[in-house]
Formats: sequence, structure tokens, C-alpha cells
Amino acid sequence: MGPTRTFPAAPVARPPWGRALVTGGAGFLGSHLCERLTGLGVAVDCVDNLSTGGAENIAFLAARPGFRFLEHDLTRPDCVAALPGPYDLVLHCACPAGPADCRRLPLETLDAGSAGTRHALAVAHRDRARLLFASASAVYGDPLVSPQREDHPGDVDPVGPDSARAEAHRFAEALVTAHVAAHGTDAGIVRLFGTYGPRMRADDGRPVPALVARALAGAPVTLAGDGRRTHCLCYVDDVVDGVLLLAASRSVRPVNLGGTDVVTEAELARRVIELTGSTSRVMCTGAADAGPRPHLPDTGLVRELFGWAPVIGWEEGLRRTVAHRTGPPLDGGPVPGPYEEIAAGSAAGPGPGC
Repeated sequence: MGPTRTFPAAPVARPPWGRALVTGGAGFLGSHLCERLTGLGVAVDCVDNLSTGGAENIAFLAARPGFRFLEHDLTRPDCVAALPGPYDLVLHCACPAGPADCRRLPLETLDAGSAGTRHALAVAHRDRARLLFASASAVYGDPLVSPQREDHPGDVDPVGPDSARAEAHRFAEALVTAHVAAHGTDAGIVRLFGTYGPRMRADDGRPVPALVARALAGAPVTLAGDGRRTHCLCYVDDVVDGVLLLAASRSVRPVNLGGTDVVTEAELARRVIELTGSTSRVMCTGAADAGPRPHLPDTGLVRELFGWAPVIGWEEGLRRTVAHRTGPPLDGGPVPGPYEEIAAGSAAGPGPGC
């Protein structure tokens, strides 16, 4: 099936929403969604408690017509009343996604997946709005098959080091599904894989911003293992295109959204160093990589139903990310793994270059 509807960066056609609510709108993905929607002429209420997002991500949107920032905690019972609406669309991104954030804020992450999702659904049901939940590849846990299709149940340890992240998103998906069945809410789920781009925090536990920060600082770039661990990357502009396609649909089933570029960590590090003009040296610990198996999306469903495919290659995406990178450098520890921080056993110290 060919493309059904597209929303390019230039506002050439008005989308089917007058006002949208973006939860977690001051975060990485949320801010890009706010930017795109306002650029298309949609009025946007951006709600965020700024626990992992930053006001600097959306400051430039303040002058855009129809944009409004509401600093609220979506997990609080009074939050629904504080979101006046009425909305035509709710994009629910208010759940920490960075591995480091989820480990630092496990209770808040679980609250966001449960109470926060319930309140986002309540707003959508109240206003008869379309809701799309931005889930994560973490729902597949340590996957038993590769690539992962939407019907793969995953293999998740509920008490493991990454359990808050995985279980928050899994419970939120279950809650969305139950709400659709019980109340007829127009809601869907998109599972995101390896999204990266400008406005990612360097300390959130994901590899691309950590690599860029260390390269810009001229610090050694330490990789766990032998540097052959892989990352599946998808640039944020492509992700925003896909999210808006799903938002404009009536799809209720989970849909994978991710790139097809699979890059080794050593290759990624070397390219970042080239793009930054850095003098950083790439070092490998030589220790075994004890992390989970890589998450690789099967995107056959989104291609078949919506005609979506990423168009920005990983090298061009890195170039854009480096061009926008600001903020303090990280310390000299190992670069975080694809889906969780380096296991303690991998931090034995740098070994030979890789």
C-alpha cells in the first residue's frame, strides 16, 4: 500500500487538528513534535513537569501563535482539570525514556507510565480526541528474536536494572489497550527505536549524545567490549513524520517506528570524532558486553499501512546533531549501551584502541 498522508516540515497543507496537547512536550521528542505542529498551524498546549525535559527546548516556540507551555505534573490527580482543551489530538510522551533517567527516577517513571497515562487518556476521552502513546523498544526487553515484530511478546525481567523503564511502557500500553476496549477511546501506540537528534541531553544514558559531548570536549571515548556492539538509529525528523502519520490514522494496534541503519559503536564513534574535528581517542574496555541483545525493529507494518520509511541516513543525521549540540560535556566513563547503561562488569577500564 502506498503512502496515505504525509506531513512534511514545510506547512504546505493543514493537518486535521485545531489544537493538540503534547505531554512531555519540553523533552527531546516532545519538543520536536511541538515545533512541527506549530509550524503546521496547529495550536499546541505543551505540558511538562521539567523533571527530564528542559524549558530551553521550547523557549523559541513562545512567540509562535497558539503555543502555550503548562508546567504541570501529569501524575497528579488535579492535572486533568488544569488542561482545559478542548483538544483534537493528544500526543502522550510524558514518560522518561533515557535509561539513565529511568534508573535515577524509577518511581517517577512508573508513576508516569501508570497515573500519567491514565490522566492523558482521561483528557482524550473527555474531548473525544485522538491519543497516540509514544512507547519504546524497551517493551521487548532482552528480545528473543531479531528483528522484533509487533507481535513479539518480549522477555522482560520485572526486577532487573532496567525494569522501571520497560514495565512503565508495557503497563502504559496495556492501559491504552484497555481504555480503547472499555470506553471506545480513539487511541494508538507507536513503539520507537533508536531515536536521536538535536536536544537530547548528554547525560540521559543514550549513546549518540554521550559520544558527541565527549568528542566536543576532546575527552577519551571509551567503548565497552570490542566496539562491535550495534545501534539501530532513526533521526528525529523521520520519527516525527511517522508519529504524525499514525496520529492521523485510526490505528489502535502497536506499530514499530525505527530506522534500518545498523551501525557498530566503533563506527559511530569514529564518525562523530570526524564530524566534530575532535582529537578524542577511541578506547575499548575489552571486557565482555553484558548488556541485552540489540533492539532492531521490523518496520514492515508501518511501511505496508502508511508507506512510511526513514529518509535521513545515519551520517546525515549525525551531521545535523553535531551542528546543534550544546551543553556541558560528560565525564570520561564508558559510552552508554544501546538500551541501558554499561553493566558494572564492563567498566574495567580502557583497553586497546578499537
